[in-house]
Amino acid sequence: MKKISGAKKTQLNELPRISDRVSFIYVEHSKINRIDSAITVSDYRGMVNIPCSIIGVLMLGPGTEISHRAMEILGDVGTTVIWVGERGVRYYANGRSLAHSTKLLEKQAKLVSNTRTRLKVARKMYAMRFINEDVRKLTMQQLRGREGSRIRKIYRDLSKKYQVQWDGRDYKVDDFDASNDVNKALSSANVCLYGLCHSIIVALGMSPGLGFVHTGHDKSFVYDIADLYKADLTIPLAFELAAKEEKEDEIGKLARLKLRDKLVDGKIMQQIVKDLQYLMDMSEDEEISLDIIELWDDKNENAKYGISYRE
Repeated sequence: MKKISGAKKTQLNELPRISDRVSFIYVEHSKINRIDSAITVSDYRGMVNIPCSIIGVLMLGPGTEISHRAMEILGDVGTTVIWVGERGVRYYANGRSLAHSTKLLEKQAKLVSNTRTRLKVARKMYAMRFINEDVRKLTMQQLRGREGSRIRKIYRDLSKKYQVQWDGRDYKVDDFDASNDVNKALSSANVCLYGLCHSIIVALGMSPGLGFVHTGHDKSFVYDIADLYKADLTIPLAFELAAKEEKEDEIGKLARLKLRDKLVDGKIMQQIVKDLQYLMDMSEDEEISLDIIELWDDKNENAKYGISYRE
């Protein structure tokens, strides 16, 4: 039997330098298998080979079948696999991440569990959007109001620039086609951005559910981080696509492809990692790739794992 070779597993400390990876690939109504260090995607049109090491996020849409061997190699190289709905506009589940250390997760949980430190992190998130403005004394209500005004102005300015009518954010999760073009493009592009942020958050060992601005949802932190980039990425893209009179494909697919083109150089992925480290008060060169297991001790330092402890 031919031995199937594998790709080198990605290390956590390589995450800020994954600029050689395609951000995400969306697949539907296809069968996914594995040949050596690549996955194969087959449908009625034929088969293509995709090297696993270039995929940051693999989005599996309806009608997709994936083999155990394919999932094995995707896990080994650190690709986050996400199961989504039609056109990628609904999220169902994701596979295991790279993380083996809880260092960042513990830091995140500590910061979000204290009202003072949670507010501090939330203010840092808003300060990243209000450049050269001092938000250290603003309440969450004031910050939300400022952010709402900022986003409404962005919508108005882009509507005027591209001559696209804008009547507000309006979409139905269960009926994608019920919205207008700009809302459909926004929905599709935002889901892709969520997938990218989600993959980096879990790859670093953090919780997608422990949000600082958003709360109560299993992807609250994903929404926190994605909101930092929408004004520069998905919102302008949606208006640009909606302004085109002739579209070579349906606008949801166009939004995914165009956003992928904007992310393909990896700069935004590097920026997300840096921003996460900044928000968690961790330096960029701080070690986060420790693969250790310890036994918690409520009185002394943690004890080493794998040793027989007796009274």
